Amino acid sequence: MTTNQASTLTDAAYQRLREDIVHGQFKPGEKLRVEHLKRSYEVGATPLREALYRLSADGFVSVKGQRGFRVTDMSLGELQEITDLRVVIEGMALKRSVENSDEAWESAVVAAFHHLTKAENMPEPDIQKWEARNREFHLALISCCDSPWLMRFYEILYDQHKRYRNVARIDKDARRDVHAEHEAIYEAAIAKHVEALCAANEVHIRRTAEITGKIIGEIQPQD
Repeated sequence: MTTNQASTLTDAAYQRLREDIVHGQFKPGEKLRVEHLKRSYEVGATPLREALYRLSADGFVSVKGQRGFRVTDMSLGELQEITDLRVVIEGMALKRSVENSDEAWESAVVAAFHHLTKAENMPEPDIQKWEARNREFHLALISCCDSPWLMRFYEILYDQHKRYRNVARIDKDARRDVHAEHEAIYEAAIAKHVEALCAANEVHIRRTAEITGKIIGEIQPQD
C-alpha cells in the first residue's frame, strides 16, 4: 500500500467516525474497539488508529494509556466552554468574512438562507435536510473568512456543539422561533452590520446551548 493510499483510508475513517460520533451513533464514554470498528468500517487497524488519534486531537475521542479509545464524555461545564469559544471564534470569522465579502458571497448567503427557510417551513420536518441546510447557511456566512486557523477551529466547535444537540435532542416543546433567529442573522449579514450580526449569532448559539443543557439535566444556577 502506498503512502497516499494509507492517507486516503485514514481520512475516510476519520470522516466516518467523526460523523458517527457527532450524530450520536456512539454514546459519550463508549469504548471504541478497533477490532469491532475494523468489521463495521471495513478498514484496517492502522488507518483506524491514526483516525482515532486525530479525533482525540479534535476532542471527540479520549485516549487513556492501555485502556484504548473512548468517545469523549459530556458535561455542562464543557458545553458552556464550547459555547463560549464558539461565540468568540465564529464572531471573529464572521467579521473577517464580511470585511472580505463580495457579490458572490452575498449571492451565496441569500441562496443558503432561502434553502434553509424552505427546510424550516416543510409540513413534515426532515431533520437531516434541516441539518444540512443549517450548516450550509452558517458556512456561507463565513465563506469569505481568509484565516485557515479560524475555519479549522470553527469546524471543530460547530461539530462539538452539534454533538451535544444530537445526543440531547432539542425539546420540541421549547418556546423558540429558530427561523426568526436565522432571519435576524441573515438581515444583519446582508446589511453588513457586523456588530448586529455577531450579536444575533451569539443569541442563536447561546439559546441552543441553554435548551440543550436543560435536556441533559445538568443545568446549574447562574450567578
